[in-house]
Amino acid sequence: MYGLQERKMSKMSSIVDFLEAGIRAESLRQKAIANNIANLETPGYRRIDVKFEEMLAKALNSQGEVDLDEVVPLIHQPKQTSVNSNGNDVNLEGEIGQMVKNTLRYKAYIRLLNKKYRQIELAMDIK
Repeated sequence: MYGLQERKMSKMSSIVDFLEAGIRAESLRQKAIANNIANLETPGYRRIDVKFEEMLAKALNSQGEVDLDEVVPLIHQPKQTSVNSNGNDVNLEGEIGQMVKNTLRYKAYIRLLNKKYRQIELAMDIK
């Protein structure tokens, strides 16, 4: 019985860790988007983004134990968008769209984390 409980707690802890990693990633992405918007008119500025979802998916699909040190958000420059006459590739409409999507993902992570904590409280019968 103890081994089963230990595995369940380990799994629950893992889910909470993933949700917290997602919250950190979306917070970092929000800062990156704000930075992009702040540099909208800066000559030669190339937009930055956060790489996280691919690493999260890889970790979630792995069969063995997951090393959460590998599931960290990374800032990168995609350099996939066209540049304007001053060498800048920030598009205000695109950044606002990214901000809306980012906010929705952040809220989803927060809601899921709150639900997990509520489940833990109910399991411990905290009132």
